Amino acid sequence: MGSVLNKIKNVLNTKNGFFILLVVCFWIKTYWAYQTKFNLGVTGGIQEAILMLNPLPFGLLLLGIALYFRGKKSYWILMIINLLSSLLLFSNILYYREFSDFLSVGIIKSSGSVSNNLGLSIMEIIHPSDFLVFLDVIILSLLLIFKVIKVDKRRPNFKVAGVITALSVILFAVNMTISEKDRPQLLTRTFDNNYIVKYLGLNFYTGYNVYETYKESSTRANASSNDLKSVLSYLKKNRSSSNISYFGKAKGKNVFIFHLESFQQFLINYKVDGKEVTPNINKFYSDSNTLSFDNFFNQVGQGKTSDAETMLENSLFGLPSGSVMTQYGTSNTFQALPAILDQKGYSTAAFHGDVGSFWNRDNTYKSWGYQYFFDDDYYKQKTDYSVGYGLKDKIFLKQATKYIQQLPQPFYAKLITVTNHYPYELDKQNQSIAKTTTGDKTVDGYVQTAHYLDQAFGEFISYLKKSGLYNNSMIVVYGDHYGISNNHKKAIAQLLGKKSVSSYDLAMFQKVPFMIHLNGLKGGVNHTYGGEIDVMPTLEDLLGIDSSNMIQLGNDLLSENRNQTVAFRDGDYVSPTYSKIGSKVYDSSGNLINNLTTEQKKQVNSMQSHTDKVLSLSDKIVTGDLLRFYTPSGFKKVNKSDYSYKYVDGIKNLKAAQKKGTSLVEKYGGSTLNLFKTDAPELK
Repeated sequence: MGSVLNKIKNVLNTKNGFFILLVVCFWIKTYWAYQTKFNLGVTGGIQEAILMLNPLPFGLLLLGIALYFRGKKSYWILMIINLLSSLLLFSNILYYREFSDFLSVGIIKSSGSVSNNLGLSIMEIIHPSDFLVFLDVIILSLLLIFKVIKVDKRRPNFKVAGVITALSVILFAVNMTISEKDRPQLLTRTFDNNYIVKYLGLNFYTGYNVYETYKESSTRANASSNDLKSVLSYLKKNRSSSNISYFGKAKGKNVFIFHLESFQQFLINYKVDGKEVTPNINKFYSDSNTLSFDNFFNQVGQGKTSDAETMLENSLFGLPSGSVMTQYGTSNTFQALPAILDQKGYSTAAFHGDVGSFWNRDNTYKSWGYQYFFDDDYYKQKTDYSVGYGLKDKIFLKQATKYIQQLPQPFYAKLITVTNHYPYELDKQNQSIAKTTTGDKTVDGYVQTAHYLDQAFGEFISYLKKSGLYNNSMIVVYGDHYGISNNHKKAIAQLLGKKSVSSYDLAMFQKVPFMIHLNGLKGGVNHTYGGEIDVMPTLEDLLGIDSSNMIQLGNDLLSENRNQTVAFRDGDYVSPTYSKIGSKVYDSSGNLINNLTTEQKKQVNSMQSHTDKVLSLSDKIVTGDLLRFYTPSGFKKVNKSDYSYKYVDGIKNLKAAQKKGTSLVEKYGGSTLNLFKTDAPELK
């Protein structure tokens, strides 16, 4: 036994032996993370083999760099590369747990604009086993420090180093060949990062994402007006016509966009212990003057809320990685809904009870043409007024009315709530419904913050009715994205009353509410399939705005000849007939179709082609800043220098705007704040 240990020790005391040990550790922990920390959708022996193989090429390539150096330097390089790869793996484990995606350069660059309360979020999702990725780093460092393993000071063997590098390249070529055979056009027709990691590995994905980010940054410089030809050609063939029964029904009305943070469709009429979670929203949803859509999907990517806003007000998708608002919001040209309405005589304002820099809103909103942005500088702050990502909804909405009442009518006002935000924590004095009992800590508090949001919504609607705004406004209410990610399958199944959930069930779980209320509007539940990309053209038609010459990738949800294929940011899609989730195709009842007929293949391929096309065109428009080459007739290019969101300037501009005589304050001859009633305990 002793002789065996001595032989092992002698091997480890050589640089090559230590290198092999590190490669094995790198391989094992990466594969372990693939199997236990990520949900990569591996099926079949070939994909299992690929998953086992893919950590090796880059493990050999990266760690093999150290073999070209001598003595301590080579060991330092080995340990630093191992530490950095462990940090990369650890960071992706945490990010994936909540967002079902992998870290990108765009998200890392955006982190500065979304960092508040990040520490709390991270602490909520860390599992003790996550730290196992650092176990080899710690143990091997100690063995080197205490000289249990001695440093091999011999000159580097360049022949061995070269063989290792060559082997890594050969293994990657083998990996790539097998992957392409199993998943053709892997890097040219996929929008899903899960595929890249599953087939080619986390390290390759990271490098590939850096390359794609660089390519995106250089795209703008090389873009020209010729790049718009394919966009305009697509729109000419695919733009749906307006529904004459609804066109112009809301012309001249105020517009409220009520943003329900992390709010999913399943919450509508959902009960906990016999108690409705969202009674006020339920009542609004079923109102005879409310158009409600029960097959409306969030289509966000890594940009989450920022993606929802981008789609809602621009009819352009978010990016494959990162956020349009943080990466392009300051520099790009946009033709957003606030700017369009501003140029038609509307006052335009956004309200958010957090810092203006969050998601780069303070710059992006100028590009979108918002006259006002009432961020946290405009509200009274106290320690117990905020939770998580800003002012509690009841307190935020109560204070927002101070500025709403001063906006000249007609106005366009977007109110972004935040209390129903991960990690779904609420102080006891505001908890008025029991948690669910799935046993999932992340999930069970969700109904409590959703219930609080509903109460705040009810208070706000009551104010609108008392002040007269309710009957003179189109009130749009929508959920921006999922609140419970697909990584919580067991909890989701319990919430839905199922034993388990399929990929199709999870896709349907991405539905969020979308409601349009207008006094005199013929309401009801509309079953058409659509998503956030379709909101802007829908609202324009209701407002009587001709958008036929605008570059918008969505279609009016009320149109009778629209394509109902809903594209997800990862390249999957859902529709009333077929849905493709990953590599699986489902029928309208959610049944998996294993063998497609020729006709079914034709339809499925057509839907996939539509999905790929609309996503790629959106990326082309955004990364190339193509709207700078196209100004629709009747639209004036936004001048960002026209806007200032500083408190002093905002108040000054509001005061000057009162001369129009159309605001609530002017009509009532004074403040309407006494009409807003709230039971917020912090304000008593």
